[in-house]
Amino acid sequence: MAGFVGRYEHSLDIKGRVILPAKFRAQFERGGYLTQHAEGCLALWTLGEFERQMESMQQRAATGRSDRNRARLWASNSAEVEVDRQGRMAIPAHLRSFAALENEVLVHGAIDRVELWNPPAWAERVLPEESWLLDDDEEA
Repeated sequence: MAGFVGRYEHSLDIKGRVILPAKFRAQFERGGYLTQHAEGCLALWTLGEFERQMESMQQRAATGRSDRNRARLWASNSAEVEVDRQGRMAIPAHLRSFAALENEVLVHGAIDRVELWNPPAWAERVLPEESWLLDDDEEA
């Protein structure tokens, strides 16, 4: 598996759709699943990877009530999506609300999934970690 990499900036259209970068589209020809994800972003999973995520959730759900409730929330807020011929994907209103997607959307590869972020949330929650690349620490 090559994985998803790269960063793209797109806008939501009036119908709540975003353009999926051409580089990612082939893996979603048969559709995919959009879910709530960590730090308030959305994750777009291929069909096969979504199946693996469901299996993992099911195993964790057997460990206790908190994990069962997390699995319930994850499953109930997941949505099957399709990419149209123009490369657009509709994002359900409840998922747009969760990720605070209003106009601009940062679409990026996250190895096993594609993530969709509100750009200010990305800047606040993820971008500070970029400092590790700038460290002049020569310990290796």
